[in-house]
Amino acid sequence: MATYKTADKPIKLPKTLAGCADRLYEVRQLRLAKQREVEAFEEEESALREHLIQNLPKSLASGIAGKTARVSIANKVVVRVTNWDEVYGYIVKNFKKNPGVFALLQKRVGEVAVKEIWEAGKEVPGTQPLDVPTVRLNKL
Repeated sequence: MATYKTADKPIKLPKTLAGCADRLYEVRQLRLAKQREVEAFEEEESALREHLIQNLPKSLASGIAGKTARVSIANKVVVRVTNWDEVYGYIVKNFKKNPGVFALLQKRVGEVAVKEIWEAGKEVPGTQPLDVPTVRLNKL
């Protein structure tokens, strides 16, 4: 039996590749079952959070405490783009004076858009295709 080392602990792998395929399917099914459980907790957590956000201010209290936890509601400023053309225009207008203005965007290209340009026989400067091996898994 082969061993694969991870940061946490070594993982014993089945002796055969066929055994690895079966174990991969089994582990994936277990993970998906746990993920569904986690999603149910996330939904309940979200409902409780929303209920507190909607009802705590109506009670005129700054917070509420149970036996194990205290909750208070605070506002946090987040950014919502209302006009992408204006944001891009701002970047184009200011990037020569302040190249740091590109920090307004995350460093990532739209893969679908780049692939469409490649399929049309054109290039996108500064990009190149990279073949990444993936595993496809199907139940028999």
